[in-house]
Amino acid sequence: MRYEELADYPCSITRPLVIFGDRWTLLILKFAFTGVRRFNHFQTTLGISRSRLQDRLARLVEHGILVKQQATDGPHEEYRLTPKGHDIYPILMAIRDWGDTYMASDGPPVHYGHRDCDGEAHVRLECDSCRTEVTAREVTPTPGPGMTVGTDTLA
Repeated sequence: MRYEELADYPCSITRPLVIFGDRWTLLILKFAFTGVRRFNHFQTTLGISRSRLQDRLARLVEHGILVKQQATDGPHEEYRLTPKGHDIYPILMAIRDWGDTYMASDGPPVHYGHRDCDGEAHVRLECDSCRTEVTAREVTPTPGPGMTVGTDTLA
């Protein structure tokens, strides 16, 4: 399957890969959540080429994840997370939790503390009905209203 065809594939995991399917996009979002807003700041922080950064930022703007707007503190433009962009935070935190568990032998490089107490933020997968925490072994995919007839996958 070609990359362009992924956007129309009837799978709620596959479709977002058109937007998030490369490391640069996720790193741009990671830094957007830390307050990076200006093009040059993204570029120097990430060490990414101008053309690649422009492409990734344009894609995030096109999909309504970032908005490009005039800065309030000067004549430059900046990129800000939209509500749709803020909804990506749990995805990044799930990746962080996995990385801390399996790739941080010396311990987590960063703690993500809850501002209102001494706890740390983690992602939790739960049933929307009974609020019980669930794992992959306890989830059963079934066809939904967006499933295309004749599609072989239920992912």
